Amino acid sequence: MKIICSDSKGRLSLVQVEESSPSLDIQCQWGAHKFEAWIAAFNYWNLSTVFSGGDDCLLRGWDTRSTPVHPIFTSKQHSMGVCSIQSHPLRENVLATGSYDEHVLIWDLRQMKQPVSDTHVQGGVWRLKWHPTESSLLLAACMDSGFHILDTASDGCPIASSYVLHNSLAYGADWSTQSPSCNASASPEPASLQANRSDATRSDGAAPNLEQPVQNLKIFYESPTASFDVILEDDHGDYLPETDPVKDLDNKALPEKSKYGPENTSLVATCSFYDHVLHVWRWRWQRTQSGE
Repeated sequence: MKIICSDSKGRLSLVQVEESSPSLDIQCQWGAHKFEAWIAAFNYWNLSTVFSGGDDCLLRGWDTRSTPVHPIFTSKQHSMGVCSIQSHPLRENVLATGSYDEHVLIWDLRQMKQPVSDTHVQGGVWRLKWHPTESSLLLAACMDSGFHILDTASDGCPIASSYVLHNSLAYGADWSTQSPSCNASASPEPASLQANRSDATRSDGAAPNLEQPVQNLKIFYESPTASFDVILEDDHGDYLPETDPVKDLDNKALPEKSKYGPENTSLVATCSFYDHVLHVWRWRWQRTQSGE
């Protein structure tokens, strides 16, 4: 097994982990950035290629089959330090990057001159995670602006949903690799909430399109270090209890439920910095039937 590491001196280190012993062997190490190298990540489709981002505002690709001297590519599209990178585990040639400049960029690795999309998320993008099964969904931890789920299948890569109930910097986020049951009444729920947004699928059924509000967010677990209560209010200041009919953000009734497919549920874990709090919450959404 190999690990790629970045450090505060701007270097990358490719480390070999021996399965038979706990020893670590640095296979190669090289200077990748002028200042801190904030992030390093493998290309999941070609493990000899790694990507790096640094405080010099550069995104770079490297070929590790020999000791890297020159990068495969260098991008200057980000205007501040590049601090998050993730290769897409389900779609070849797709890469997501985030920066202190508050932008999430989606790339096609076959054409690195310009990103495919650029989304301003109002906070430094410290972590990015692709959904394990829904190829268009991207989770972002955005420091001062909370956590956002981006719909990369829609034009402009809009924000499909946001979670802003942490009282500190949004630093870590990840999806559960297992789909939770929609009926989770047995799970402890110190607080619950609803947030209505969208999830319709394209007529070809290939990827979700999150435009019409039909979803539900619920906290499953809040770490014991938390010292505050959390609820969610709509735009009018009204609390949204679970027993209420599902409505959109304008407080209007949604179309007939028969127009929607099976309910989809994802479990998300998010954590914040100074208050040491972990939240585990559920995101529910429904797609419209194909062809509508």
